[in-house]
Amino acid sequence: MLKRLLPILGITFIDIMGFSILIPILPYFVKHFGASDFTVGVLFSTFAFCGLLAGPIWGNVSDRIGRKGVLIISQIGATIGWAILAFAPTMLIVFIARIIEGLSGGNIGVTQAYVTDLVEPKERTRAYSYIGAAFGAGFPFGGLIGGFLLDHFGFSAPFLVAAGLQLLTLIITITMLPESTSRQERSNVASFAEIVGNLRDGHTAPILWQKLAISLGLYAWFAVFALYLQAALHMSASQASYMFGAFGVLNALLQIFLVGQLSDWLGDRRASNAGLATLVLAFALIPFIHTFLAVAGAFALFAIGMSVTSPTITSLLSQSVPANQRGTILGVASSLDSFAGVVTPMASTAVLGRYGSPFAGLVSLFFEVIALALGLASTKRERQQTESDVSAASLSEEGLVEA
Repeated sequence: MLKRLLPILGITFIDIMGFSILIPILPYFVKHFGASDFTVGVLFSTFAFCGLLAGPIWGNVSDRIGRKGVLIISQIGATIGWAILAFAPTMLIVFIARIIEGLSGGNIGVTQAYVTDLVEPKERTRAYSYIGAAFGAGFPFGGLIGGFLLDHFGFSAPFLVAAGLQLLTLIITITMLPESTSRQERSNVASFAEIVGNLRDGHTAPILWQKLAISLGLYAWFAVFALYLQAALHMSASQASYMFGAFGVLNALLQIFLVGQLSDWLGDRRASNAGLATLVLAFALIPFIHTFLAVAGAFALFAIGMSVTSPTITSLLSQSVPANQRGTILGVASSLDSFAGVVTPMASTAVLGRYGSPFAGLVSLFFEVIALALGLASTKRERQQTESDVSAASLSEEGLVEA
């Protein structure tokens, strides 16, 4: 399995390395124009809103023309957007750059669909954890590179390097990545009515609602964490990048060595609940943190929770999706991520600006509690369904014996 995934893992690693250069630096870049914390949140939300529109569309296009073509489009858009960002003279140009990248996006859902195409259902959680490890491994390199370039060359250099890395992923995708779907599979795309019906299905819909709640909490934290480090510990932009890098190392190690074994032991549903409980604990501790070591401990809990929750939820969703709707439904899930990025960054940055660093994780805590409650409810419902199926099978066997 790992050999088949190597090209997409390499592309994901390089892609995220560039992305992780951007994330911790962007809030400081925006504020050097004299913008407020709230404007930082608006910028994150604008990018996410564009992804909200693009995700299902590109997912459906990938069902029709293949995953590779859509990945190429996404990488071209990211390259152009980050290159513009490097030379942006005003906030207007910064917003235009992020809009271009957001509208051309779609690589997360399409990447997940690509992996799902390649592996058997029983292998998917482990495969998604490898993708998550590639994500996590890219973070420390991006954080270290971004912090170094910012300290020595200013804001333009990190963004130019990120654009260069996107260009590299584009070249690798064109030359080395095989298409994961056959011509026959692409000719059997689901109708709009079938897609809507599956989105309302009793198996798929609850997972999507839970996915939304998880994303609302995570995106609230992604938008505010650099500002939180600045407010709580007076960290600089480069120090925040290094902290982000350390988080990425831990996340990658957990994805490689923990997630697959935990899923095999507990199953995807219970493992995802355990991850969500860890996230709830991490965000609940934020108001009581006053030292670097305490922040590091909370970040470690956050890394554990995120590394377990993301691949198990994606695996649960992929198991509920017909093959001819895979790209579209996973694109909808990616769009829910984008919706979360529209809503909660403005909320979390506003809470931080008004109430201070102890309340930076409040919005995230609220939504992760909801996600955990939904997960526990699904566990109960699935157990009851299993018991009902066992009882029905037992009655059927008794009927056959009496006959």
